[in-house]
Amino acid sequence: MDSLHHLIKELGSQLRLRWLTAIPAAPRSVLGLQDSSTRQSLVGSLNCIHPHRLQVLGQAEMAHLRDLSLAAREDMIARLFEAKPAAVIFAEQVTPDVRFYDWAERTATPLLSSPLRDQEIVDRLQYFLLHALAERTMIHGVFIDVLGTGVLLVGDAGVGKSELALELIARGHRLIADDAPEFARIAPDQLEGRCPPMLRDFLEVRGLGVLNIRAMFGEGAVRESDLLNLVVKMRMFSREELAMIDRLRGSLSARTILGVTVPEITIPVAPGRNLAVLLETAVRTQILRVRGYDAGVDLIDRQARAVAAAAPSY
Repeated sequence: MDSLHHLIKELGSQLRLRWLTAIPAAPRSVLGLQDSSTRQSLVGSLNCIHPHRLQVLGQAEMAHLRDLSLAAREDMIARLFEAKPAAVIFAEQVTPDVRFYDWAERTATPLLSSPLRDQEIVDRLQYFLLHALAERTMIHGVFIDVLGTGVLLVGDAGVGKSELALELIARGHRLIADDAPEFARIAPDQLEGRCPPMLRDFLEVRGLGVLNIRAMFGEGAVRESDLLNLVVKMRMFSREELAMIDRLRGSLSARTILGVTVPEITIPVAPGRNLAVLLETAVRTQILRVRGYDAGVDLIDRQARAVAAAAPSY
């Protein structure tokens, strides 16, 4: 996944890339050095102070090189290749001169060419690498879009996750993944979840078997991916455990996944409880919290104002 060969295989036709030098026999990593103090950024235009693993040179960069003195130009090209990029890509039909080929051969650096603009190449490469190289994990549960919020249902086997998901789908919400959703850290505080291709559109419900949600409910009942905004844990509670739940804040807590903290709400499972309504309400409550409103805090403030108003003044 982190090799130049894989990148070319996935994006070569979109970026209209062609090899200017021989295709490397051995895979070349686009990750760079693992030491965080010297790690190169992944892709960008000409930069020899903070070099990129994939250097993209367009008309502007070549014009800048032409404006330099001969000695400065030679030094710039040398530093470009001495940084050991995974590849150098020439955009906008740029034709590199012989010095680039000399340094490419000396450092075993592949050269590629594309007719696209340099910024378009950089943007597409950044988007691809962001997702292809993101940290990933798989969590057992059901990932579903509820009111535009990515919700992961977790809990012990047989607690009713798939049944709740089916009821939510029937109420107009959308399935993303059942059983084995994959999550990738695409930003410091963002996790994106999606379904493995083999399981896409399927939901297993005990007693009914495997259901194809897209075939049963239509295109609008499924979604390819979503950001993870809330974890809902379904759990059977004893009477004593129920009595210990905070009456103002409920069972709100947090879960850390790939270094990202995600709000978690535990919903007690018991006969006769309308779990679909409870989950929708949990999502609406979380949306309000994100917007800065907390009903528990509001109630406490209202009580404080009432006490203050009723207190005698001296």
